[in-house]
Amino acid sequence: MGAVYLLLLLVSIACMGLLDHRFKLFFFADARRAALVTVIGLAFFLLWDLGGIGLDIFYRGETPIMLGVVLAPHLPVEEVFFLAFLCYLTMVLFGLVSLVLRRAALRRTQHQEAQR
Repeated sequence: MGAVYLLLLLVSIACMGLLDHRFKLFFFADARRAALVTVIGLAFFLLWDLGGIGLDIFYRGETPIMLGVVLAPHLPVEEVFFLAFLCYLTMVLFGLVSLVLRRAALRRTQHQEAQR
């Protein structure tokens, strides 16, 4: 039972990957840029977490669904996967909103040209 949270995070990341693949939103649009953005985002949030831990703002909660492996005091291994998921989700949502807006603008342009 100790790996349930990590397993759910990995399944969530895989689902984001399927959505990304289907619509070419982030990694499947430009893998090099996506990797760079993800690494920078992950590093930022890990530093943010470490700063919060150092200031005694963040603490690790004990739950039976976590592995119990920590990378640093109060920094469970699942946190890295959660932050990676958070970055990936944000960029996939950004790509999805951009896609919807581009398609709406294209339809508007086509509609205006058809009325002329």
